[in-house]
Amino acid sequence: MNDLVIRRATSADVAGIVAMIADDQLGATRDSTDDLTPYLEAFERIDIDPNQLLMVAERDDELVGTLQLTIIPGLSRRGSSRGLIEAVRVAVPFRGSGLGTTLIQWAIEESRARGCALVQLTSDKSRTAAHRFYDRLGFLNTHEGFKLKLR
Repeated sequence: MNDLVIRRATSADVAGIVAMIADDQLGATRDSTDDLTPYLEAFERIDIDPNQLLMVAERDDELVGTLQLTIIPGLSRRGSSRGLIEAVRVAVPFRGSGLGTTLIQWAIEESRARGCALVQLTSDKSRTAAHRFYDRLGFLNTHEGFKLKLR
């Protein structure tokens, strides 16, 4: 992974990011590269927010991974912020290469550098391999997550 670059995403990366998001069992049912308009609009909202870090991993000018890190200021834990990791994806040919670990470690270190007291994430219950991955990285399954679809 020596030739890996982790950097902020640009609008030119959106199609590649969406392709990675849509290229798994869950994303395939809800995301598509057919019309990038809503994704580009979302990118603009993300990009102007200083607490949002949409990142890509690039190797030899090819997008090979992505994640979004949100820094959430809060009152609990004595006014601590927390890092929320979302939408972690690694391109199929690079799965199992250590890239996911590198991305998560980057997010942890960035959260630490921004003064966060903890890093959290959620993972769909059906993603058992992802759960094992997060366990190996030291994450603890301490909470139950709840979601309410609005559309």
